[in-house]
Amino acid sequence: MIDLKSLLSSLDIKADWVGLRAVKEQITTRCARNGNLDPLTIEQDQGIMVEVLVNGQFAYAGTGDISVEGVKKAAKCARDQATKLHKFQLYPFDDSLRPPSKGSYLSVARSLLDPSKAHSLNDLAIELSLRLKVSDKIINTEATLMSIEKDMSFVSSNGANFSQTFHQRGVQLLATAQEGSTIQTRTNGFPAAVAQGGDEFFAADYLRQNAQQIAEEAIELTHAEECPTGIFDVLLMPDQLYLQIHESIGHPLELDRILGDERNYAGWSFVKPEDFGQLVYGSELLNITFDPTVPGELASYGYDDTGAPAERHYLIQDGILKRGLGGLESQKRSNIPGVSSARATSWNRPPIDRMGNINMEPGSTPLAGMISATERGILMKTNKSWSIDDYRNKFQFGCEYAQLIENGKITKTLKNPNYRGITTPFWHGLKMVGDRSTYEVQGAFYCGKGEPNQVIRVGHAMPACLFTHVEVFGGGV
Repeated sequence: MIDLKSLLSSLDIKADWVGLRAVKEQITTRCARNGNLDPLTIEQDQGIMVEVLVNGQFAYAGTGDISVEGVKKAAKCARDQATKLHKFQLYPFDDSLRPPSKGSYLSVARSLLDPSKAHSLNDLAIELSLRLKVSDKIINTEATLMSIEKDMSFVSSNGANFSQTFHQRGVQLLATAQEGSTIQTRTNGFPAAVAQGGDEFFAADYLRQNAQQIAEEAIELTHAEECPTGIFDVLLMPDQLYLQIHESIGHPLELDRILGDERNYAGWSFVKPEDFGQLVYGSELLNITFDPTVPGELASYGYDDTGAPAERHYLIQDGILKRGLGGLESQKRSNIPGVSSARATSWNRPPIDRMGNINMEPGSTPLAGMISATERGILMKTNKSWSIDDYRNKFQFGCEYAQLIENGKITKTLKNPNYRGITTPFWHGLKMVGDRSTYEVQGAFYCGKGEPNQVIRVGHAMPACLFTHVEVFGGGV
């Protein structure tokens, strides 16, 4: 283990504040295709980010050389950067934006495989890829198991001293079926089913059943009718709704976008600073929380990467926009309430405003109630494609699987379903929110943002939801 406190005390630089953030991570990926195991992939990374505050200016320097001399060199680089940047300073900061937090966080994990037994996961990946081939009509299968182990620790000159250990898991199952010239693919989620926890996530019996269902639905889609075009009510299942929340609520509420920091790369937002506390984002059924305290959700943590303690807050309550997704620096600059959301992908990037766990609170309607209340609608599952403009306003999504609802009953399966809309009118069309029985925890390993780019893991938990007057169309996109 790196003794960060000793490293910090060895630094001899003139600065108003100094912080060290150490990260060590290992990502193991096992993938089997059509019964054949791909080469095992193990990625390892370790380093330290040195952060300094000089005359109100933060600056950073990362190093993979974790020796005393390596960290001293990085500290000097950060100090020199802060000195040069001071004359271009847009906003002066102080060390109150780096809380002296102390404590620890550990992912809840019921089972961690002994390394000597890890080969059993190779066998499971092969078995699942074979189980996906339920018929000769299945022309391709894939089963991927991903394990991530990450340790992060942080110390600072104003007394911060905390550590966090994350265990994260992901599974992707894929089956492609062909009937004549028709080819359809079904998966267990986009891009995978993910969670924070241990190897209990790789529950073999559940994954076997899941593989069977996915393969059968892929074949079913090759015989399905094309999704019709028109205005329908749309019932989005959680594995599609999560990306809708991510793209049309999560990203638009990032304060650095609203302040203009991201416009050169990831775009702006239609949300304006004066909208907070005023904008009716959606129907009164819309309740969105930022909650990094949920056990098992992918982006749960005890502290963000500046040391701000994890806290649950409403971003949108009863349809009204309340808070932004901004860490302490963006909150100070904008005078807009934010959350503990300054996060960095690893040791070689500074923290920026990111999503953590962005969740939709469940309502009171069971799935059967939403279906029975729909006269002419389409149920959609699992994202396949998406597009959204630079202001996170106009969007279009395609799904893998759909079912037609007529007079309160599901009548047939549909292929190639798509829908489009504009963010706030779409959320104003929120007609019913599923109860706890429809609630699922989802997430994504790869959310890209920032320049230089940062890829980070985010969590989303939500129920199924029914939307009214949605523009729907068929065809592959």
